[in-house]
Amino acid sequence: MFDVASPFFLPVWRRQLVVAIVVSWGLFELATGATIWGMIFLGMGGIAAFKFWTADWSAVAEEDEEA
Repeated sequence: MFDVASPFFLPVWRRQLVVAIVVSWGLFELATGATIWGMIFLGMGGIAAFKFWTADWSAVAEEDEEA
């Protein structure tokens, strides 16, 4: 999807906002009857949450300070 180990995502609120928007859109799609799109967006939100959770943010912060 995209590089989650980006210095842009160092603030926790940005990571949470991305996941919340994608999951909310998936729920909206499910509520309007677009089941396939809803499942796609919920899956993308889950993958993004997992990648944000497992990323090494201390290494990203150090890399950002060096640049």
